[in-house]
Amino acid sequence: MPAPLSLLRTLVRPLVRAVTYTRWLHLLIGAIVPLAGGLIYPGLSDPGVVDWLIAGALPVPLVAAAALLPSARRAEGLQARLMLFPGKHARVRGAGGGGGRTGGGGAGASATTGASASADDASAGTGDPVGSGVPASTGVSAAPSASWTDRGRTALWLVFRMEAGLAAWLLSIWLLQVTLVLSGVSVEEPVVGSLTPPAGPTALAPFPLLVLLALVVAGGRLDTRVARRLLGPSVRERMAALEDRTERLLERNRIARELHDSLGHALTLAVVQAGAARAAGDPEFTDRALATIEETGRAALEDLERVLLLLRESGRRPAGAGPGLDEAARLLDSARSSGAVVEAEISGPVEELPGPVSREAYRMLQEALTNALRHAGPVPVAVRVAADDARLSLLVTNPLPDGRPPAVAGSGSGLRGIRERAALLGGEAKAGAADGEWRVTVALPLR
Repeated sequence: MPAPLSLLRTLVRPLVRAVTYTRWLHLLIGAIVPLAGGLIYPGLSDPGVVDWLIAGALPVPLVAAAALLPSARRAEGLQARLMLFPGKHARVRGAGGGGGRTGGGGAGASATTGASASADDASAGTGDPVGSGVPASTGVSAAPSASWTDRGRTALWLVFRMEAGLAAWLLSIWLLQVTLVLSGVSVEEPVVGSLTPPAGPTALAPFPLLVLLALVVAGGRLDTRVARRLLGPSVRERMAALEDRTERLLERNRIARELHDSLGHALTLAVVQAGAARAAGDPEFTDRALATIEETGRAALEDLERVLLLLRESGRRPAGAGPGLDEAARLLDSARSSGAVVEAEISGPVEELPGPVSREAYRMLQEALTNALRHAGPVPVAVRVAADDARLSLLVTNPLPDGRPPAVAGSGSGLRGIRERAALLGGEAKAGAADGEWRVTVALPLR
């Protein structure tokens, strides 16, 4: 594309965007208060520069006092979102075949809306602030004022909007009057009495309009930049949003671990059982293997239903969800039915463990057994579970398979999940090879 044509498109693009004019309207609305006050005092019959300065200064205390209302920030934030930022409300033609109507210039306007939105927003803002209820595309909060800092920023915004709106209104009227004078039309009452629109050649009449259009674009962008600065999320809102996002990520990781541990355990047992049954060639053993696969599959379906329930309930865990360590016998029986020789020793009041500790310990034991069956096959496995008043200890060991190098300690998503679960409970977990065995050790505090 030739450089002059590209430059022309860059200059014209903002003028065919609906949001350019909604921004200008948003700016002009701020002039309502000083105009209404100026009609009362000092009067606007033949206003001069001093009269306009007085009209702009008198409402400042009243506007600043209005900012003390918590709802003022919310109202200004909602209005700024609606009028200052591109969106479906600011398009000439609705995206996706909605109910919007297309005029003669609709195609060109809508085509340039999306292409220029990101560039214009980037130049008008400071990025995508994170805030409570703050869309990343606007960076403007619509939450009520929660602190005196919020009220102070709202007061500055209202004063800026009022003064900038009055200045924009005066410049708009004056530039239009200059265009009329240059076109040969007399103006009897200039908007500023001491600033009579200058006369000149008629050929210069379009230039004030071009200046006005440039003022519309620049003023709208300035209004947007200041809105992001003064109506953006406070530090408290940013922290609340960060905590909320962290909670969602943790919940997502927890659900992923639940699926991995439950379904991974069931599939591993099914594969081991099917292979053992085929190798044994014994109908009785095959029947036992099929029964174990069925039982394990049913348990996995129950776990999957629990996880889906968590998703449907927005991550809120229902009371008593998930098996606890007091149901460890089911895990041990499943491992034994796959051909592994499991020696288990459980001591202490396991059934009295706190719910979260019991559930997470069950999952860690499940993953440790699954890991042994997956990587070592049906080998002897030793399980030691010990609980007392202050601590819960879990140890799972199995011989390393012959001819296979030991895995890196802590490698694999399952072992990583064990460490994450232990860390969330304030404990620690270790996994690695020692003395020809693979050991998974977990220690969880109970106080």
